[in-house]
Amino acid sequence: MCGIFGLVATESSGLSKIDFEKSIRLLIKLSERRGRESSGLAISANEQISIFKQATKPSAMLKSKRFGKFLKESLASLGDIHSTQLAMPIAAIGHTRLVTNGTQAIPENNQPIVTSRWVGVHNGIITNTESILERSPELRAQTYVDSDSEVLFGLIDKYARTDSLQAAIHRAFNEVEGSASIAFFGNDLPVITLATNTGSLYYCALKAQGIAIFGSERFIVEDFLRKSHIVSDDVQSQVQHLAASKSVLLHIDNIETEVFSLQEQFPVSAKHIIHKRNKAYAVLDQSQSQDNMRRCTRCVLPESYPFISFDEQGVCNYCNNYEKQTFLGRDALEEVLGKYRSKNGEPDCILGFSGGRDSCYALHVLKNEYGMNPIAYTYDWAMVTDLARRNQAKVTGQLGVELIIRAADIHTKRRYIRKNIYAWLKRPQLGIVPLFMAGDKMFYYYGRQLRQETGLNLTIFGAGQQFEQMEFKTGFCGVDQTLQNNTKLYHFDSWNKFRLAFWYGKEYLLNPSYINESLFDSIFAFYASFINKDDYLYLYRYIPWDEKEIEHTLKSEYGWESDAKFGLNQWRMGDGHTAFINYIYYHIAGFSEFDVFRSHQIRQDVLSRDEAIELIKKDNQPRVRMLQDFSQLIGFNLEEVLLKINEIPKLY
Repeated sequence: MCGIFGLVATESSGLSKIDFEKSIRLLIKLSERRGRESSGLAISANEQISIFKQATKPSAMLKSKRFGKFLKESLASLGDIHSTQLAMPIAAIGHTRLVTNGTQAIPENNQPIVTSRWVGVHNGIITNTESILERSPELRAQTYVDSDSEVLFGLIDKYARTDSLQAAIHRAFNEVEGSASIAFFGNDLPVITLATNTGSLYYCALKAQGIAIFGSERFIVEDFLRKSHIVSDDVQSQVQHLAASKSVLLHIDNIETEVFSLQEQFPVSAKHIIHKRNKAYAVLDQSQSQDNMRRCTRCVLPESYPFISFDEQGVCNYCNNYEKQTFLGRDALEEVLGKYRSKNGEPDCILGFSGGRDSCYALHVLKNEYGMNPIAYTYDWAMVTDLARRNQAKVTGQLGVELIIRAADIHTKRRYIRKNIYAWLKRPQLGIVPLFMAGDKMFYYYGRQLRQETGLNLTIFGAGQQFEQMEFKTGFCGVDQTLQNNTKLYHFDSWNKFRLAFWYGKEYLLNPSYINESLFDSIFAFYASFINKDDYLYLYRYIPWDEKEIEHTLKSEYGWESDAKFGLNQWRMGDGHTAFINYIYYHIAGFSEFDVFRSHQIRQDVLSRDEAIELIKKDNQPRVRMLQDFSQLIGFNLEEVLLKINEIPKLY
């Protein structure tokens, strides 16, 4: 899930080399929002392709002396630097990477990708690379196994040896599963080829002006046209959307375009893919003293739960005061959606899309059951798992839905988490644990920003189920907020919002280690959660959340993958931090998010208490491999941190 972009200019464009360089730098800058972990550029000019890759964020690449030297040398053959116009056509394609498959420390994993014939860039995730390599073993010897992009371009390379370019692209796209938006060129053909199975490509071919531009989002292309000043007219209206399952050949010499279809002639198997597993880590020694705690006789909440009390029958106040979720109903949902549904297939809403079960099923429902035409968006703030990204790719690829990415500065966000974890260990208060996830609250911000960028007025989230109510997170801050129908944070009592802010402020003063470079991020998270108006549509306020139906639909129709590392309960498996925070809650308070989740299921008559007791024993087993992955991403010594957590006084 990255940003790809490109620029073509002919002699008739009137651009100088300086103009072209400034334009390329602007495109890189505008595309950085989609990926900040590595960057690269390929320039085709004078029958030569020059390639530059750097395992740093794009803004750092732009400041690099090596990149400046690369541009100067790549453009040297195009005439004198002071020339008023280019001496020959030139084309460039680039990539800003959000790491999915393979570490950016390995140069071969970064893009542009180079095969025996093509140089290309790819946005998306190919989810069946292993099965492709089994069918085409000749690719394995020439493909870096961590790069799904290289597998895709290897397929095109393979088929282009006997077929036309159009046929080769058609065959390759019919063979891959997942999402793919690509751009590539080669020495022997004066064209840039664009192709997509999700519709995440936009281009503007200005034949009369000798210029063409493309990018992963309409906003990027339009913003470039506004800011670059390389075209005199207002040409934003000429930006074309390359629809899902379409490809276009863009001729470098004359800016001619040829659009053709990638529609499948042979269905792609949606069977579940079995992947190689990483080496398992030793299971940590765990105390099971939580079993001795008093628990509610109706649900499974223990005596250590904030503000809990028990009646004479041993039933807790949360069960006694519980009201089953009242759903607004499908008719009410249709009434809302009908106001926004487009009549011509154009996008009509925005869907927050994490890659978990809830949002994937929400996309299925909106597209297939309600005839909506959503644009999905996700915010990668550093803790989205690779498997969540794969599932995003599978569902958007099969449904032909555009996925917009907003990427944080991943390394910075992870550094914030690390600093706050070490600060928390100095004065461990359970009410502060949500601070570790403060970085993800920008998800709400981008839901609003994308309305302005796309002109769409309806933002939907695949959330709203009462199962996910977690009163204890504010309870550990001393705030007893009544929750009903999964109360939005924005709708908390004003007095309780003030009490929460006061409590956090007090903890910051008592533990100045929190006053670090993440401070403004944390303040914004509070604002985005509790202060900024929440006017989104939450799908599961309207329709019930049926776990069995959701899992069956996703696995049978989309090949949706569960994560063995996460355990049997796949709830929140797309969040890389979940195993860590639940380890903290379980070992200090004697319960985790799973105990609360199961208790809600009991109250909604989805589970019996005996079933829930058995399930939480499995739910609360430490997810060692997930913990190891989390510690490696954040950059701390897992054993050291877990030992310190185990030494913290218990609440039971």
